[in-house]
Amino acid sequence: MKKVAIIFTGGTISMKIDDRLKAAIPALSDQEILEKVSGIEKIAETETYHYGSLPGPHISPDIMLDISVKIKEYLKRDDIDGVVLTHGTDTLEETAYFLDVILDCNKPVVITGAMRNGSELGYDGPANLSAAICTVVSKASVGRGVLVVFNNSVYGADEVLKTHTLSLDTFQSMDFGPLGIVDQDEVIYYRGKRDIQVIDSDTIESKIAMIKTVAGMDSELIYYYLKEGYKGLVIEAMGRGNVPPRMVAGIAKAIEKKVPVVIVSRCPRGRVLDSYGYEGGGKGLRSLGVIMGDNLSGPKARLKLMIILGMTTDLAKIKNVFEKDLYKKV
Repeated sequence: MKKVAIIFTGGTISMKIDDRLKAAIPALSDQEILEKVSGIEKIAETETYHYGSLPGPHISPDIMLDISVKIKEYLKRDDIDGVVLTHGTDTLEETAYFLDVILDCNKPVVITGAMRNGSELGYDGPANLSAAICTVVSKASVGRGVLVVFNNSVYGADEVLKTHTLSLDTFQSMDFGPLGIVDQDEVIYYRGKRDIQVIDSDTIESKIAMIKTVAGMDSELIYYYLKEGYKGLVIEAMGRGNVPPRMVAGIAKAIEKKVPVVIVSRCPRGRVLDSYGYEGGGKGLRSLGVIMGDNLSGPKARLKLMIILGMTTDLAKIKNVFEKDLYKKV
């Protein structure tokens, strides 16, 4: 029987309604959660580790890095076949992507959690945890990197997005759909996962800003972040990767100061590309030296830049890592 390490970090899966506050707070122990997963001992042997009882918004990139160290310890053990990580849903997609970029292993790592707390009817935590364990023990999950399992669907960490504040099927891959499903404790994969370029870094640069572009925006925020010494900028641009014309001067100033500027789209689907030649269009931005972030979301591009800057500040190298699949001749 395979052995699965379960790292509990907190989130809604560990919460119940506090009678005094009339709101959900951390309350369930790791063992109380696992005991609700009836019959799991027939699927796998488990070993648990209590990392914390952290709500999703309390997770920071530094905590993600620390979690990655603990996961690496488990993955090195011959008696451990894979790892399940429970996590708050608000930042789950970010931690999943961070781990996918920084972990280099064939053993499955699966992240799950819950949309309903332990006091609600239809508490989904045990079902999600059960499906995550089933995914880890499947031979078909080997070599697929970090996966997210929710509502009996399996997603790639690079594609998954929380799309709804309440629904049990909140996690979706907007462009490609799920990798597969968990059906009667078996994982069925419909397609493969795109290759992830692992970045071998044990440090990160946390001072990375993300700016969401809106109509009429100027360069004021960019100048502020440059003044405050930020080491990189991610801009969620409009559409295909375009910005209002008054943002161009700030972007040019950042690049002049050797601060990498990564352009992604504020649209939930599709990739950026230098398709437009008007002022503020992607063609002119790329000529200035911006880095195109393909179809990554802003939060994921920010984490990727943090990891890369922990390894190198060479703009050409940073550009190559981001654009290797977007511009094959880079």
